[in-house]
Amino acid sequence: MELGKIIAVNLKELRRERNLTLGQLSKMSGISKAMLSDIEKGDSNPTINTIWKIAGGLNVPYTKLIDGIEKETTVVRRSEATMQTGETDGYRVYCYFRSTPVRNFELFYVELDGCCANTSIGHTDKAQEYVYIISGELVIHTEIMDYTLHEGEAFVFDSSISHTYINQQEMQVTFMVVNYYPH
Repeated sequence: MELGKIIAVNLKELRRERNLTLGQLSKMSGISKAMLSDIEKGDSNPTINTIWKIAGGLNVPYTKLIDGIEKETTVVRRSEATMQTGETDGYRVYCYFRSTPVRNFELFYVELDGCCANTSIGHTDKAQEYVYIISGELVIHTEIMDYTLHEGEAFVFDSSISHTYINQQEMQVTFMVVNYYPH
């Protein structure tokens, strides 16, 4: 099933579980009622930040909106990983593992083109983000300060605050991200 349809089904189910109208969810998430309606109908392919805002409004992990059915044992091939882009095509995120009732984290492979940046709105309360640099150099800008990471280095931070991934180099940077949601 294509990602837009999966998001549509999950959003409708989550909203109904909470007995929320589109108007109520709009106020909670900061996403317009019309946009939410289009997403629920499967007529929209929302950006990563739009999904984060909706997840924040519903107080659920990001991947709860993009979750498909998963078997107990899963192999995810690169060609099967769900790809999304940020506000620009220079930032690509491949979701390998989503949070589930028995898994409280998400695993992403990320590519950020040279001289590009992507800002991520804050995630849910108490969420932590673990970043491991596969290749290149990445600057992570948070409200506290900027952190520069190189190949083979890792970083963890409170991802409930807004943060920006910045690639100041010409070559692409690749990294893994684990979003962890403590119980």
